[in-house]
Amino acid sequence: MRIFSGIQPTGRKHLGNYIGAIRQYVVGQDRGEAIYCIVDLHAISVAYDPAELRERLYDTTAILLAAGLDPKRCVLFRQSDVREHVELTWLLSAVTAHGDLNRMTQFKEKSAKQRELVSAALFLYPVLQAADVLAYKADEVPVGDDQRQHIELMREIARRFNERFGELLVVPEHRIPEVGARIMDLQEPTVKMSTTAQSEQGTVFVLEDADATRKKVMSAVTDSGSEVARGPDKAGVSNLIEILAVVEGATMEEVESRFDGSGYGDFKRAVADAVVDFLAPVRERYGELRADEAELERVLEAGAEKARAIAAPTVAEVRDAMGIGGPRG
Repeated sequence: MRIFSGIQPTGRKHLGNYIGAIRQYVVGQDRGEAIYCIVDLHAISVAYDPAELRERLYDTTAILLAAGLDPKRCVLFRQSDVREHVELTWLLSAVTAHGDLNRMTQFKEKSAKQRELVSAALFLYPVLQAADVLAYKADEVPVGDDQRQHIELMREIARRFNERFGELLVVPEHRIPEVGARIMDLQEPTVKMSTTAQSEQGTVFVLEDADATRKKVMSAVTDSGSEVARGPDKAGVSNLIEILAVVEGATMEEVESRFDGSGYGDFKRAVADAVVDFLAPVRERYGELRADEAELERVLEAGAEKARAIAAPTVAEVRDAMGIGGPRG
């Protein structure tokens, strides 16, 4: 089993990132051959600051290592260090339908937010994402629920390539956790937790101090009732139940049963304490790792060398199948 996933270096990593993606990465090291990529090329598809991008990339690397990624047990690298990703993107664009890209929900949402320029890179984002995975012939892609549409397009691109040029690419499966795939904003529980939210009060950041985390959880929007139970009109409470279930390794039914008859105050305090304890080891380890940028670079460069050894033969096979360049010896 070969597992591949990528994570954006932009923005401050939050609880939704940690539960939906990073936690899966750590588990993946014991499930198969795990390859993880920090996707800085994806990050430049929207307006960005170059200096900040590099800082955030080191931040993300340190968080991943602090969370439990072990370079001896997985491949961790920076996307732009493996140029096969870019070449394969162009080759795969030849079997990607313009109409499919035009239907991508994330393109519509992100392009609407761009005030000056909607880049071609943003439009081609899903093709680069497909190249990221298909270059490694990965069997499985752990992602959050919001990436479901992109993974289906990736699968279609692989199928279309194989039908035209021969069975060469692996058609990957997505792995979306049953619980925690979509952690919602604490202030607007109908919206996914995000670093682009208008207010930071609804976003729990991995690296913020414990007091800030507790305050945000205690002030989370619930509803006018007092029953700790999921329901269509209880988005805020449902979100907190899901968070506590993931953090404690329980089922949502067990959480509801535990707080049956309790008020929101006791429930929120339990969620706050659990989240603080959940993130504390990562915050503590992060400080040690982030200070040594030379070591972070060493890890990324070593990972890129391993990644290239896997991706380069795939791209060579794709080039040959498509009739690009001279014939292979």
